[in-house]
Amino acid sequence: MHLETLKVFCDIVELGSFSKTAEKHLLSQSAISQQLAQLEVSHKCQLIDRKKRPIELTKFGRLLYDAAKDMLERYEQCKSEVNALKSSTGSRLNVGAIYSIGMHTLPDYVKRFMVSYPNVNMHIEYHDPERVYELVLSGELDIGLVAIPKRDKRLEVYDFEQEPLVLACSSKHAMAGDDAIDIHRLQFERFIAFEKGVPTRVWIDGILARYNVVVRPVMEFDNIETIKRAVEINAGVSILPRATLFGEVASGALKAVGFSNEEFFRPTGIIVRKGKILGQAGKYLIDLLRSKQPQP
Repeated sequence: MHLETLKVFCDIVELGSFSKTAEKHLLSQSAISQQLAQLEVSHKCQLIDRKKRPIELTKFGRLLYDAAKDMLERYEQCKSEVNALKSSTGSRLNVGAIYSIGMHTLPDYVKRFMVSYPNVNMHIEYHDPERVYELVLSGELDIGLVAIPKRDKRLEVYDFEQEPLVLACSSKHAMAGDDAIDIHRLQFERFIAFEKGVPTRVWIDGILARYNVVVRPVMEFDNIETIKRAVEINAGVSILPRATLFGEVASGALKAVGFSNEEFFRPTGIIVRKGKILGQAGKYLIDLLRSKQPQP
Protein backbone atom coordinates (compact mmCIF):
# COMPACT_ATOMS: atom_id res chain seq x y z
CA MET A 1 0.00 0.00 0.00
CA HIS A 2 1.46 3.36 -1.03
CA LEU A 3 1.45 6.31 1.36
CA GLU A 4 0.22 8.55 -1.46
CA THR A 5 -2.90 6.41 -1.77
CA LEU A 6 -3.55 6.77 1.95
CA LYS A 7 -3.07 10.55 1.62
CA VAL A 8 -5.65 10.60 -1.15
CA PHE A 9 -8.10 8.61 0.96
CA CYS A 10 -7.64 10.94 3.95
CA ASP A 11 -8.12 14.00 1.75
CA ILE A 12 -11.36 12.59 0.31
CA VAL A 13 -12.64 12.28 3.87
CA GLU A 14 -11.39 15.67 5.08
CA LEU A 15 -12.32 17.67 1.99
CA GLY A 16 -15.59 15.79 1.53
CA SER A 17 -15.18 15.92 -2.23
CA PHE A 18 -13.59 13.84 -4.99
CA SER A 19 -13.18 16.92 -7.20
CA LYS A 20 -11.40 18.98 -4.50
CA THR A 21 -9.12 16.04 -3.74
CA ALA A 22 -8.32 15.68 -7.44
CA GLU A 23 -7.49 19.38 -7.65
CA LYS A 24 -5.22 19.21 -4.60
CA HIS A 25 -3.26 16.23 -5.97
CA LEU A 26 -3.23 17.51 -9.56
CA LEU A 27 -5.01 14.35 -10.74
CA SER A 28 -8.23 13.66 -12.59
CA GLN A 29 -11.36 12.85 -10.62
CA SER A 30 -11.36 9.45 -12.31
CA ALA A 31 -7.84 8.74 -11.00
CA ILE A 32 -8.95 9.62 -7.46
CA SER A 33 -11.94 7.26 -7.75
CA GLN A 34 -9.66 4.50 -9.02
CA GLN A 35 -7.31 4.86 -6.05
CA LEU A 36 -10.23 4.60 -3.64
CA ALA A 37 -11.49 1.53 -5.52
CA GLN A 38 -8.04 -0.07 -5.26
CA LEU A 39 -8.08 0.43 -1.51
CA GLU A 40 -11.50 -1.17 -1.25
CA VAL A 41 -10.39 -4.13 -3.37
CA SER A 42 -7.26 -4.56 -1.25
CA HIS A 43 -9.26 -4.62 1.98
CA LYS A 44 -12.28 -6.42 0.49
CA CYS A 45 -14.74 -3.95 1.99
CA GLN A 46 -16.54 -0.71 1.17
CA LEU A 47 -14.88 2.32 2.76
CA ILE A 48 -17.24 5.13 1.72
CA ASP A 49 -21.01 5.07 1.35
CA ARG A 50 -21.37 6.60 -2.10
CA LYS A 51 -25.12 7.01 -1.70
CA LYS A 52 -24.72 9.54 1.10
CA ARG A 53 -24.13 13.26 0.58
CA PRO A 54 -21.97 14.64 2.02
CA ILE A 55 -19.48 11.76 1.88
CA GLU A 56 -19.89 9.35 4.78
CA LEU A 57 -17.47 6.66 5.95
CA THR A 58 -18.53 3.09 6.62
CA LYS A 59 -17.35 1.53 9.90
CA PHE A 60 -14.47 -0.05 7.91
CA GLY A 61 -13.66 3.32 6.38
CA ARG A 62 -13.54 4.99 9.79
CA LEU A 63 -11.14 2.33 11.05
CA LEU A 64 -8.84 2.74 8.04
CA TYR A 65 -9.01 6.54 8.17
CA ASP A 66 -7.91 6.67 11.82
CA ALA A 67 -5.08 4.21 11.16
CA ALA A 68 -3.99 6.03 7.99
CA LYS A 69 -3.86 9.40 9.77
CA ASP A 70 -1.68 7.87 12.47
CA MET A 71 0.68 6.29 9.92
CA LEU A 72 0.98 9.48 7.88
CA GLU A 73 1.68 11.61 10.95
CA ARG A 74 4.35 9.15 12.11
CA TYR A 75 5.92 9.16 8.67
CA GLU A 76 5.99 12.98 8.57
CA GLN A 77 7.56 13.04 12.03
CA CYS A 78 10.19 10.56 10.84
CA LYS A 79 10.94 12.82 7.84
CA SER A 80 11.25 15.79 10.19
CA GLU A 81 13.72 13.94 12.38
CA VAL A 82 15.80 12.96 9.35
CA ASN A 83 15.78 16.55 8.07
CA ALA A 84 16.68 17.85 11.51
CA LEU A 85 19.64 15.50 11.63
CA LYS A 86 20.78 16.84 8.26
CA SER A 87 20.30 20.47 9.28
CA SER A 88 22.40 20.01 12.41
CA THR A 89 25.44 19.84 10.12
CA GLY A 90 24.48 22.88 8.06
CA SER A 91 22.19 22.12 5.12
CA ARG A 92 18.87 23.91 4.54
CA LEU A 93 16.03 25.64 6.39
CA ASN A 94 12.73 26.16 4.54
CA VAL A 95 10.78 29.26 5.54
CA GLY A 96 7.51 30.52 4.05
CA ALA A 97 5.88 33.91 4.61
CA ILE A 98 3.02 35.97 3.32
CA TYR A 99 4.28 38.58 0.87
CA SER A 100 4.18 41.61 3.16
CA ILE A 101 6.11 39.94 5.99
CA GLY A 102 8.57 38.28 3.62
CA MET A 103 9.35 41.49 1.75
CA HIS A 104 9.29 44.09 4.53
CA THR A 105 9.77 42.50 7.96
CA LEU A 106 11.75 39.29 7.52
CA PRO A 107 14.93 40.58 5.76
CA ASP A 108 16.48 42.14 8.90
CA TYR A 109 15.98 38.88 10.81
CA VAL A 110 17.55 36.93 7.95
CA LYS A 111 20.67 39.15 8.10
CA ARG A 112 21.10 38.44 11.80
CA PHE A 113 20.46 34.73 11.30
CA MET A 114 23.13 34.56 8.60
CA VAL A 115 25.70 36.05 10.95
CA SER A 116 25.19 33.17 13.38
CA TYR A 117 24.59 30.40 10.80
CA PRO A 118 26.47 31.34 7.62
CA ASN A 119 26.58 27.72 6.38
CA VAL A 120 22.82 27.14 6.56
CA ASN A 121 20.95 27.67 3.30
CA MET A 122 17.77 29.50 4.28
CA HIS A 123 15.27 29.01 1.48
CA ILE A 124 12.48 31.61 1.66
CA GLU A 125 9.20 31.38 -0.25
CA TYR A 126 6.38 33.95 -0.49
CA HIS A 127 2.81 32.64 -0.63
CA ASP A 128 -0.77 33.59 0.16
CA PRO A 129 -1.81 32.72 3.74
CA GLU A 130 -3.64 29.47 2.98
CA ARG A 131 -0.67 28.14 1.02
CA VAL A 132 1.70 28.90 3.92
CA TYR A 133 -0.54 26.89 6.28
CA GLU A 134 -0.79 24.05 3.77
CA LEU A 135 2.97 23.80 3.23
CA VAL A 136 3.75 23.96 6.95
CA LEU A 137 1.23 21.21 7.69
CA SER A 138 2.59 19.03 4.86
CA GLY A 139 6.13 19.40 6.20
CA GLU A 140 7.45 21.14 3.08
CA LEU A 141 8.09 24.29 5.11
CA ASP A 142 9.87 24.21 8.46
CA ILE A 143 8.57 27.59 9.62
CA GLY A 144 5.75 29.84 8.41
CA LEU A 145 5.01 33.52 9.02
CA VAL A 146 1.45 34.81 8.69
CA ALA A 147 -0.77 37.70 9.72
CA ILE A 148 -3.66 37.18 12.14
CA PRO A 149 -2.53 33.60 12.90
CA LYS A 150 -5.34 31.11 13.34
CA ARG A 151 -5.29 28.48 16.04
CA ASP A 152 -5.06 24.89 14.83
CA LYS A 153 -4.52 21.80 16.98
CA ARG A 154 -1.96 20.63 14.42
CA LEU A 155 0.19 23.75 14.79
CA GLU A 156 2.40 25.45 17.31
CA VAL A 157 1.69 29.18 17.06
CA TYR A 158 4.02 31.84 18.47
CA ASP A 159 3.56 35.60 18.57
CA PHE A 160 5.66 37.61 16.14
CA GLU A 161 5.52 41.38 15.57
CA GLN A 162 2.55 43.61 16.29
CA GLU A 163 2.55 45.75 13.14
CA PRO A 164 1.25 49.33 13.60
CA LEU A 165 -1.54 50.14 11.14
CA VAL A 166 -1.82 53.55 9.49
CA LEU A 167 -3.88 55.30 6.87
CA ALA A 168 -2.18 55.01 3.48
CA CYS A 169 -3.12 57.74 1.03
CA SER A 170 -1.77 59.49 -2.03
CA SER A 171 0.30 62.63 -1.46
CA LYS A 172 -2.48 64.43 -3.37
CA HIS A 173 -5.22 63.31 -0.97
CA ALA A 174 -6.92 65.82 1.35
CA MET A 175 -5.71 63.96 4.46
CA ALA A 176 -2.08 63.69 3.29
CA GLY A 177 -0.96 66.76 5.25
CA ASP A 178 -2.29 65.56 8.61
CA ASP A 179 -0.05 64.04 11.29
CA ALA A 180 -2.95 62.01 12.64
CA ILE A 181 -6.65 61.70 11.88
CA ASP A 182 -9.78 60.57 13.68
CA ILE A 183 -10.85 57.25 12.16
CA HIS A 184 -14.38 58.63 11.76
CA ARG A 185 -13.07 60.82 8.90
CA LEU A 186 -13.00 57.62 6.82
CA GLN A 187 -16.81 57.50 6.87
CA PHE A 188 -17.97 56.78 3.29
CA GLU A 189 -14.41 57.31 2.01
CA ARG A 190 -13.35 55.50 -1.18
CA PHE A 191 -11.38 52.53 0.13
CA ILE A 192 -8.90 50.10 -1.42
CA ALA A 193 -9.49 46.87 0.48
CA PHE A 194 -8.11 43.37 0.76
CA GLU A 195 -10.26 40.68 -0.82
CA LYS A 196 -12.99 39.21 1.37
CA GLY A 197 -11.71 36.25 3.35
CA VAL A 198 -8.13 37.54 3.55
CA PRO A 199 -7.33 37.57 7.32
CA THR A 200 -6.13 41.19 7.27
CA ARG A 201 -9.42 42.26 5.59
CA VAL A 202 -11.38 40.60 8.40
CA TRP A 203 -9.16 42.30 11.00
CA ILE A 204 -9.50 45.79 9.47
CA ASP A 205 -13.25 45.35 8.99
CA GLY A 206 -13.41 44.59 12.71
CA ILE A 207 -11.59 47.83 13.58
CA LEU A 208 -13.93 49.89 11.39
CA ALA A 209 -16.98 48.15 12.85
CA ARG A 210 -15.86 48.96 16.41
CA TYR A 211 -15.96 52.65 15.51
CA ASN A 212 -19.15 52.33 13.41
CA VAL A 213 -17.24 53.55 10.36
CA VAL A 214 -18.55 52.57 6.93
CA VAL A 215 -16.17 52.89 3.98
CA ARG A 216 -16.84 52.42 0.26
CA PRO A 217 -14.64 49.61 -1.11
CA VAL A 218 -13.94 50.56 -4.73
CA MET A 219 -11.24 47.96 -5.37
CA GLU A 220 -10.24 44.71 -3.67
CA PHE A 221 -6.89 42.92 -3.98
CA ASP A 222 -5.24 39.92 -2.34
CA ASN A 223 -1.89 41.58 -1.56
CA ILE A 224 -0.47 44.80 -0.16
CA GLU A 225 1.75 45.66 -3.12
CA THR A 226 -1.21 45.94 -5.51
CA ILE A 227 -3.21 47.90 -2.94
CA LYS A 228 -0.37 50.42 -2.69
CA ARG A 229 -0.32 50.91 -6.45
CA ALA A 230 -4.05 51.74 -6.42
CA VAL A 231 -3.60 54.17 -3.52
CA GLU A 232 -0.70 55.86 -5.32
CA ILE A 233 -2.98 56.89 -8.20
CA ASN A 234 -5.45 58.30 -5.65
CA ALA A 235 -8.14 55.73 -6.44
CA GLY A 236 -8.88 55.59 -2.71
CA VAL A 237 -7.27 55.25 0.70
CA SER A 238 -6.41 52.12 2.66
CA ILE A 239 -5.31 50.93 6.09
CA LEU A 240 -1.95 49.13 5.91
CA PRO A 241 0.98 48.14 8.16
CA ARG A 242 3.36 51.08 8.50
CA ALA A 243 6.40 48.87 7.80
CA THR A 244 5.14 48.12 4.29
CA LEU A 245 5.08 51.82 3.35
CA PHE A 246 8.62 52.99 4.13
CA GLY A 247 9.82 52.95 0.51
CA GLU A 248 6.80 54.80 -0.91
CA VAL A 249 6.78 57.35 1.93
CA ALA A 250 10.49 58.04 1.40
CA SER A 251 9.94 58.61 -2.32
CA GLY A 252 6.89 60.83 -1.70
CA ALA A 253 4.52 58.47 -3.56
CA LEU A 254 2.42 57.77 -0.46
CA LYS A 255 1.67 59.29 2.92
CA ALA A 256 1.35 57.27 6.13
CA VAL A 257 -1.01 58.98 8.57
CA GLY A 258 -1.55 57.75 12.13
CA PHE A 259 -4.87 57.61 13.99
CA SER A 260 -5.70 59.85 16.95
CA ASN A 261 -8.24 57.44 18.47
CA GLU A 262 -5.77 54.73 19.44
CA GLU A 263 -2.81 52.89 17.96
CA PHE A 264 -4.10 50.06 15.81
CA PHE A 265 -2.04 46.94 15.21
CA ARG A 266 -2.04 43.87 12.97
CA PRO A 267 -0.81 40.80 14.90
CA THR A 268 1.50 38.41 13.09
CA GLY A 269 2.60 34.94 14.07
CA ILE A 270 5.08 32.11 13.60
CA ILE A 271 3.62 28.70 12.78
CA VAL A 272 5.32 25.31 13.06
CA ARG A 273 3.70 21.92 12.67
CA LYS A 274 3.30 20.11 15.98
CA GLY A 275 5.87 17.35 16.31
CA LYS A 276 8.19 19.03 13.83
CA ILE A 277 11.79 18.32 14.81
CA LEU A 278 13.94 21.35 14.12
CA GLY A 279 17.71 21.44 14.22
CA GLN A 280 19.71 23.97 16.19
CA ALA A 281 19.50 26.53 13.37
CA GLY A 282 15.70 26.27 13.15
CA LYS A 283 15.30 26.66 16.89
CA TYR A 284 17.59 29.69 16.83
CA LEU A 285 15.52 31.32 14.08
CA ILE A 286 12.28 30.84 16.03
CA ASP A 287 13.88 32.31 19.16
CA LEU A 288 15.18 35.23 17.08
CA LEU A 289 11.77 35.90 15.54
CA ARG A 290 10.06 35.68 18.93
CA SER A 291 12.55 38.16 20.40
CA LYS A 292 11.22 40.79 17.93
CA GLN A 293 14.73 42.27 17.79
CA PRO A 294 16.07 41.85 14.25
CA GLN A 295 19.19 43.97 14.62
CA PRO A 296 22.37 42.48 16.20
